[in-house]
Amino acid sequence: MSEKGKEAGIAVTAEELARINRFAKKELRAEEVYTFAVKLCDNEVDRDFERFDRAALEKLAELFVGRTGIFDHSWSAGGQTARIYRAEVIEEETRTTAGDKYCWCKGWAYMLRTEKNAELIAEIEGGIKKEVSVGCSAAKRSCSICGKDAGLCEHERGKYYGGKLCYAVLSDITDAYEWSFVAVPAQRAAGVVKRFGQDEGSLKAMVRACGSRAQVRELEELEKLSALGKSYLGALRREVRRLMLVADETLDGAVAESVTEKLGERELLELKKAFGARAAKKLGTNVQIVNPREKREENERDFCV
Repeated sequence: MSEKGKEAGIAVTAEELARINRFAKKELRAEEVYTFAVKLCDNEVDRDFERFDRAALEKLAELFVGRTGIFDHSWSAGGQTARIYRAEVIEEETRTTAGDKYCWCKGWAYMLRTEKNAELIAEIEGGIKKEVSVGCSAAKRSCSICGKDAGLCEHERGKYYGGKLCYAVLSDITDAYEWSFVAVPAQRAAGVVKRFGQDEGSLKAMVRACGSRAQVRELEELEKLSALGKSYLGALRREVRRLMLVADETLDGAVAESVTEKLGERELLELKKAFGARAAKKLGTNVQIVNPREKREENERDFCV
């Protein structure tokens, strides 16, 4: 099983350092270690049409503490790069998958700031080393269609039966071997978790941490459109306030600002129309909104907006 997510360069607090030093033979100092968070696995259906249940993730969070990170599941001591020093299951209230609340196993890992690890740290920070995969053992694999042992029933993983996807539910975790940096994880969302900071939990942070490149680009386009919309509403509010103050000199500017800030486009356009007419009458001008397809009035001195 595998997954995607990363939180690089976490501040090494005294509490974090104490957790790390449980695995060190000598007392490590904060400046000697580099820490980051990894999204080890979640309860989504992965590329192999397998899925962890919530209890499995809880067990994995327990078992992965102390496990080392390697490369491509190659069980070699020379490939050991980092160690998980704490882990927990994160649940997202607003997201569901396969009828359950979406949740994932987050692990915090550390490595030594040595010359040997400098390149790897730079690759993690730069987003090159990102995707991870986990090695574990599950005693039970149940068919999502019938609940029987997957592979022993008539249902085939990846196919649909009555509109429902067939996959294996992994449960009764017995061991967690290691986690690896890989090129293509089985779980689409597994990997190093971007540091969220003050934006943690926001839509923007979640898309950038777990979304695809296409989703990130779509979010960026929506942000641009949002900025244009805010600019338009800001200009509309300023114009409505101006017309209100022109139409009624006794009106307090702060009151006009307070009123317009609470209104949406529809209400603002209605006020612009009403106060625009009053302001034009007061100033002795006429305001017309002329449809170019209609014949214009003879009075060419009127303003056309």
